[in-house]
Amino acid sequence: MKAQQLWFTNPYQIEIREQSLPTLQAEQILIKNDCSAISAGTEMLVYRGQLPADLTLDATLSALQNAPTYPLQYGYASVGRVAQTGTAVASHWQDKRVFAFQPHASHFITTPEQVIALPDDMTPEAAVFLANMETAVNLLLDGNPALGERVLILGQGVVGLLVSSLLAQFPLAALYGMDGLVERRSRALRMGVQQVYDPGSATQIAVLKQALQLPSPQLATPGTGVDLIYELSGVPDALNLAIDLCGYSGRIVIGSWYGNKAGTLHLGGVAHRNRIKLISSQVSSIAPELTGRWDKARRFHTSWDMLRRVQPQSLISHRLPLTQANSIYQQLDQTPEKVLQAIFIY
Repeated sequence: MKAQQLWFTNPYQIEIREQSLPTLQAEQILIKNDCSAISAGTEMLVYRGQLPADLTLDATLSALQNAPTYPLQYGYASVGRVAQTGTAVASHWQDKRVFAFQPHASHFITTPEQVIALPDDMTPEAAVFLANMETAVNLLLDGNPALGERVLILGQGVVGLLVSSLLAQFPLAALYGMDGLVERRSRALRMGVQQVYDPGSATQIAVLKQALQLPSPQLATPGTGVDLIYELSGVPDALNLAIDLCGYSGRIVIGSWYGNKAGTLHLGGVAHRNRIKLISSQVSSIAPELTGRWDKARRFHTSWDMLRRVQPQSLISHRLPLTQANSIYQQLDQTPEKVLQAIFIY
């Protein structure tokens, strides 16, 4: 069996390689992919050569435990069908449709323990959002939004939009969004965000601060500022804007992965006086304070339910074969306003 695989060979360079797969072992399964989703935030770090050199791609995923050196495969949202099973694999796996945290490829070999069977009512194009929805669910668990709070999401990419759609179901006092791209701001409103702002507009930032009753220079008092902010833009400097907008004892959940990008964080002023809490959120684990009630199985079950509610396949803007990968990565790099969610169809 030969597979078409996407390889990142150098910064801004990718190749589609045809590789022979190894012989299927007794405990393994062969997956023929239906589709796989590009995760624009993390994959642009790979594409641009912005990965930190001292970390594995993902220590918790067997397919991504290699060091971030070129050439490498990447991607973690594949949906396919079990085309063949090893002799030691239970027969019910044959032809089952599954989700896998696997790089982009037409076929791959894995084990049943490394895939997640799709619920019967889940289409491949909805299921391909499972990884990003799990991230969104984890972000809400880490942020712990409460009744009557004001919440702001910085960054309305796919993860930001999913977070927005979940928060729109909460009894919040206000739900704000922020993004530099017009189409994403429009999408955020459709997902339930009440007001959306352009972070590049000083006028719009001033309007938001006025709505939040924030003085300048800010020294927040009870009832002013944002209670909970999610930083999902992928831009390190956005954290300083979050600090400026955050209320007294507010929380800033950092969901972005910046790779090797660095920014100067202003912690000597209002961040210190206002007792702002910076919370690092990462989906590969569950916060220790939640592990008595939550495990990954429960989080996946919740993520499937949220996919049913949100129907995120409406966010797919591009469906294309793997042979057009060069074109779509160039668009994501140079004209990101034209691409919301791209998926490869096999």
